[in-house]
Amino acid sequence: MATTTATALELEEIDQVSRPSNTSLATVPSRESPNEYPEHDSNLINDVAEASRIVDAGVPEGGYGWVVILCSGTLAFWSIGVSYSWGVMQQGLIDEGFSTAQVLPWVGSLCVAMVSISAIINARILRSLGSQRTSLLGVILLVVGGVIISFSTRNIGGLFVGTGIVTGQGLSLCFMVSATIPSQYFNRKRGLATGLIYAAGGAGGAANSFIMDGLIKSVGTAWSFRIVALMTLAMGLPAAFFNHDRIAPNRTTFIDWSLFRDPKFFLLFLCGVVATFPLLVPPFFLPLYSVSIGMPGAAAALVAGFNLASAVGRIILGLCCDKIGSLNSLFMALVLVALSMLALWPVSQSLGPLIAFVVINGAACGGFFSVFPTVAGSVFGSARVSIAMGMLVTGWSGGYLLGAPIAGYLLADYGGEAAGFKAYRPAIYYAGSMALGAAGFVAWVRLRMNKKLMAKV
Repeated sequence: MATTTATALELEEIDQVSRPSNTSLATVPSRESPNEYPEHDSNLINDVAEASRIVDAGVPEGGYGWVVILCSGTLAFWSIGVSYSWGVMQQGLIDEGFSTAQVLPWVGSLCVAMVSISAIINARILRSLGSQRTSLLGVILLVVGGVIISFSTRNIGGLFVGTGIVTGQGLSLCFMVSATIPSQYFNRKRGLATGLIYAAGGAGGAANSFIMDGLIKSVGTAWSFRIVALMTLAMGLPAAFFNHDRIAPNRTTFIDWSLFRDPKFFLLFLCGVVATFPLLVPPFFLPLYSVSIGMPGAAAALVAGFNLASAVGRIILGLCCDKIGSLNSLFMALVLVALSMLALWPVSQSLGPLIAFVVINGAACGGFFSVFPTVAGSVFGSARVSIAMGMLVTGWSGGYLLGAPIAGYLLADYGGEAAGFKAYRPAIYYAGSMALGAAGFVAWVRLRMNKKLMAKV
């Protein structure tokens, strides 16, 4: 406790004494490239580097941190899990004749897009309320959203409000906590800790896919949403209650456009903008694709398999962050996303190749989410990771919101669901190309920081 208090006070002193009143830690570039900035900024660069060193020096590398990982993982299980099982829910609504594959992806996409649309606001909420109360608010919104959805299974407007806005805001709050709290308890094991949290989200997607599929078949879509909401309440509230900060929240400025003067930040921002376009295409369209190749019974299993692979990938790539560097790991994840979409999915006309695609792509897509917060922490420093993440994640809005619907419109333009698996190829190639472009931005950042190909970056 003494270490925690001292660390918080030292950070506050650095923040108040060494910075001008109109400057936040968010505006200070990282120490790795001081020559890119005016000489008069050197003191600020040193101050934020020192602040990050103080934070990292005090972390326990475990202890109560493992309780926090368990709690944050539980929140990810239900928040990320429900959003990533939307493909199964979408298929159920289509089977009931409610809507089409061109309309319903907008609902699921809006839910996930709220992670980025609300990122800056929720970063401010997190810094004002702390992790515990932010988590509690997130759980309450997830439950309320589930109840709204359950009464809106024949009302597209209600689905947009319940799933897209209310559930999406709950997901966004839980995501922001999960993305930033590991840095308070872990330094050397930060990649693993973050990976474990988001692995729970992947496991939640797999479990919820089976749960929702079974519930829809037995009690219908409305009661399925109600039951899942009650389960979220029962497990989410205790997890949120024990999700404590180690360091008191720092209520400084939460956005500063001058951060875009850092080329590394700008390139990573562009990476996030492009990378999120393809990430929702597989989980949203695998159920429909399985029908097109004559395997309708495999729909839920494929989505579940994608999410299980995502869970494993989040842990493996989290470990890779600690071993080979976070930027190297992010580049590897995006290359695997691109290659699996461009080379494997278009020729997956039977169960074997399709399973291979689900495993590789699911692991790589999941790895993106566990690696990106670690990249933000390692490149921009522990003292400003929440500010950097809030701004970076805001750039994901367009990809989250438009990525899957664009794939849906491409599918419709080439014949729709009834035209067979070839009608999916334009959407698949579009998604794979976007992932390859995002990998290029990561490679650019990585080479700016260290041109040695085998270096840990």
